[in-house]
Amino acid sequence: MKRLTLPIDQNEINNLHVGEEVLLSGRIYTARDAAHARMQTALEGGQELPFEIESACIYYAGPTPAPPGEIIGACGPTTSSRMDAYAPALYDLGLGCVIGKGPVGDAVKQAILRNNAVYFAATGGAGALIAKSVLSLKEIAYSDLGPESVKALEVKDMPVIVAVVRNENIYNK
Repeated sequence: MKRLTLPIDQNEINNLHVGEEVLLSGRIYTARDAAHARMQTALEGGQELPFEIESACIYYAGPTPAPPGEIIGACGPTTSSRMDAYAPALYDLGLGCVIGKGPVGDAVKQAILRNNAVYFAATGGAGALIAKSVLSLKEIAYSDLGPESVKALEVKDMPVIVAVVRNENIYNK
């Protein structure tokens, strides 16, 4: 199993292959549909995004509130195709990778290819397991969205699978 530290760099992406199991460590940002819509509105209005997008990693997740004594509640992936309308623009701004669930559309695959980025799949239904990888959580934007606000997570050994990289796509295997 391969271990990668985020933010991801181009050399690491060049050495990834579809189907590889990877353990991610470093900073990821959670963002779902409503947060993506707000980020798009910000970009259209000439405003900055709530985090540095270059080489960043977005996790399509809306973590549940933390139980007493825990950092985070369940933190499972959301269906990635729900962000297909927003993802190409973010990849074109330098987004390094995304973590989600299920296939992505052709426009997203083309954006991944032209930007030498990567799409990782996380296991749906494993939100409690994934939460064990979270070392810290800080809400950084759109607090009115509750669980769907943008959060910065520090993770260690978060399990994912390479789903789309270069012109390889796990969903066509």
